[in-house]
Amino acid sequence: MKLNLTRPLAFFDLEATGINIGVDRIVEISVIKLFPDGSEEVKTWRVNPGIPIPLESSLIHGIYDDHIKDEPLFNALAADVAEFIGDSDLAGYNSNKFDIPMLMEEFLRGGVQFNLDNRHFVDIQNIFHQMEQRTLKAAYKFYCDKDIINAHSAEADTRATMEVLLAQLERYADVEWEDKKGNKSIPVVNDVAALHKFTNLHRPVDFAGRLAFNDAGEEVFNFGKHKGKKVEDVFNLEPSYYSWMMQGDFPLYTKRKLEEIYARMNARKQAERQQKATQNKPEPAATIAENNIKSNTEQTYKRPDNQRQAYNQPFKRREEPAKPVNDDMLKQLADKFKKG
Repeated sequence: MKLNLTRPLAFFDLEATGINIGVDRIVEISVIKLFPDGSEEVKTWRVNPGIPIPLESSLIHGIYDDHIKDEPLFNALAADVAEFIGDSDLAGYNSNKFDIPMLMEEFLRGGVQFNLDNRHFVDIQNIFHQMEQRTLKAAYKFYCDKDIINAHSAEADTRATMEVLLAQLERYADVEWEDKKGNKSIPVVNDVAALHKFTNLHRPVDFAGRLAFNDAGEEVFNFGKHKGKKVEDVFNLEPSYYSWMMQGDFPLYTKRKLEEIYARMNARKQAERQQKATQNKPEPAATIAENNIKSNTEQTYKRPDNQRQAYNQPFKRREEPAKPVNDDMLKQLADKFKKG
């Protein structure tokens, strides 16, 4: 079966020193780039992780320190890997939880810009687990009736992953599936956008699973004491939680998404403050003074009617000279104050 593609789909697989996304490093990466016309390109890189490979990891993928001691660090390969993938959609086995976030950590450490926006992500493990719930080895046997040769080498696992997806499309072409809410659909179809939707049911924000989208499309925490709470609500009530996460042992891509949310939240707050300040902006001092003068000029001081006329009359001085005191005036005063 040929995949219906509108742009390249890059199947890829990583082998690493371990599974801690924030600490471990890639030791091998293989990419099969499938084009809309059905052609493909394959590239595989061995990588010096810059740290010792734990024995338990080497026993799984077969890559030991001696195998990669002369290989370049990922920083030296990052630009070539990003260029080869280009604008392809991404597909892998458990890629949403491990391969994509691990790859993004390495790109960010190396300072290489690799934008995940507007890509589709098809996690073949999610199709398998939601339809059958088994491992890659079992999936390959179950769907393709084959055993993986050189299992846990990046290219062998990548090719097995690609073949499993093609077999899944044939097996589930008309198979109905019911989600936890009772909604029924036929989700496994030959369309990358539809496969993206079906393999991202948990709607991760950062792929490491620390952040997710709720039904309203809002970012919420997916772990710890704030699990299920909106990220912005937590940062508003407990700003120190943002600092704790940014300083903690979280993947760099998780921190980048937190920065985006925090910056968006602060930008909105600033816009709201500016709008409020504009609505409540006081009149300039000069305008206030003008209004006061105008008001005082227009107002008329009102007195009672019986006082208004006298108040409005100008003060008149006595112009005639005072009369000299005589006997008659003294007699009048004496009569006025004499005791009865």
